[in-house]
Amino acid sequence: MEIPNSQKNSYEQKVLDHGFVRLVDYMGDDNAIVQAARVSYGAGTKNVSSDRQLIRYLMRHRHTTPFEMCEIKFHVKLPIFVARQWIRHRTANVNEISGRYSEMVDEFYVPELEQIRPQSVINKQGRSEDAFEPNEAEQIQSQLSETQRELYSEYKESLDKNLARELARINLPLSLYTEWYWKIDLHNLFHFLHLRLDAHAQYEIRVFAEAMASITKELYPIAYEAFEDYRLNSIGFTGPEIKILQQLLSSKDFTVEQLVELGLSKRESSEFVKKMSFIRSFPSK
Repeated sequence: MEIPNSQKNSYEQKVLDHGFVRLVDYMGDDNAIVQAARVSYGAGTKNVSSDRQLIRYLMRHRHTTPFEMCEIKFHVKLPIFVARQWIRHRTANVNEISGRYSEMVDEFYVPELEQIRPQSVINKQGRSEDAFEPNEAEQIQSQLSETQRELYSEYKESLDKNLARELARINLPLSLYTEWYWKIDLHNLFHFLHLRLDAHAQYEIRVFAEAMASITKELYPIAYEAFEDYRLNSIGFTGPEIKILQQLLSSKDFTVEQLVELGLSKRESSEFVKKMSFIRSFPSK
C-alpha cells in the first residue's frame, strides 16, 4: 500500500554520511501470511494468538511461500561499492539511477575514523579489529576525501567540454553514492537480512540491513519476531557436531512439561523432544 506523505518520514532511516533507506510502499501484513497459509482450508485470519502460532510454525519449518505473498519496496541511497555487494541478492526487482541520463551528484562516502582499520590477518575479505594510530587514520581519511574531490572535478570538467555523460563518469570512484528502488518479497528479504545482519558482513552494508530490519519489524511484527527466534538467533549443527552432542546428552532426558516451564510452547516442546531423540539415534559411523 502507498505510504501517506505524512508518514513517510517515520519510515526513513539515515545511513552512513549521505545515505538513507526509505519505505516507498508495501503489500500485505502478518494477516496476509496467515491467509495464504490457510487458503487450502478455505479459512482466513482467526485471532492474534492462533495467527502468531501459525506464523511461527511456518518460519520454524521453512514453509516459505506464505511469506512471499508480502512485498516491500525501498528507496535506497548507498555507495556504489555497497550496491555491488547488494546486487548479488538476485531475488529482488531493482531500478537504479543512471549516470548516462543524469549528472552524478558530488556525494562520496568517507569512512569515520573508527572504521578505518587494517586488513584482517584472519578474515581475508574484512578489516581487523585493531585500529590505526589516530594521526594515521586521519591522514588516510584526508587522502580519500582529496582523491574524491579531484576525480569529481575532472568529471565536471569533462561535462563542461561536452563529453558524453556515459564517458565522463567512468573514472568516478566506487565511493560515489547511487540510488535505487529495491522491491522484494518478505521471504527473500529475511534471507537478505539473515546474511547482512551477521557480524561478519561488511559494516557499510550491515548498517543498511539494520535500517531495513527496523522498518520491516514495524510492518510485520509477528513475522519478524519468528524470524529473530528461528533464523536470526538460531544455529544449526553439522553431522560431526551431532555426534558430539550424542555423547553430551546421552544421559539427559527432557519432558514436554519441563520444556513448557522453560518457555517453549507445547508444540515446540514436542518438536524439541523429537530432535533430542533424533540426535541420540543419529548413526555413529
